[in-house]
Amino acid sequence: MKQHTIDFLYLDLNTCARCVATDGTLRQALDILSGVLDTLDRQILVNAVHISSRELAEQYRFVSSPTIRVDGVDICSDLVENECADCGALCGDSVDCRVFVYNGVEYEQPPVPMLVEGILKALYGQPPDDSQAYALPENLKAFFEGNSGCCDEGCCDQV
Repeated sequence: MKQHTIDFLYLDLNTCARCVATDGTLRQALDILSGVLDTLDRQILVNAVHISSRELAEQYRFVSSPTIRVDGVDICSDLVENECADCGALCGDSVDCRVFVYNGVEYEQPPVPMLVEGILKALYGQPPDDSQAYALPENLKAFFEGNSGCCDEGCCDQV
């Protein structure tokens, strides 16, 4: 059986509606794909990662919340963001989070068909290109600076 890893990277699963909704639609997509994956002798391991610090963001080369990667490949080819009031409230600053573009329409939570297609494409696509230099986006720097200490006090979701 061939194993694949899905990294679900997020800033918050308590307050952020986008992250919570993405978690739910990812589970729905995996339920839909379960029979296909069984038939193809593939196993998916989901690695949910609460990006709670600048260090974790850099370790995972995190560029926007939420992010879904299959074997290191971001299933969203375009990075589109808009203001996320929920994450902004968490850190006391303006924060932009990912918007999912599917069939030319922008969604604040990824549609299930988009995730199903994205997962299948990633399973059969090319491996990720990690040769590009990574720099923590200014947007996330502002989030972590405004959110410093929050998770130490237990107010954020820990996975």
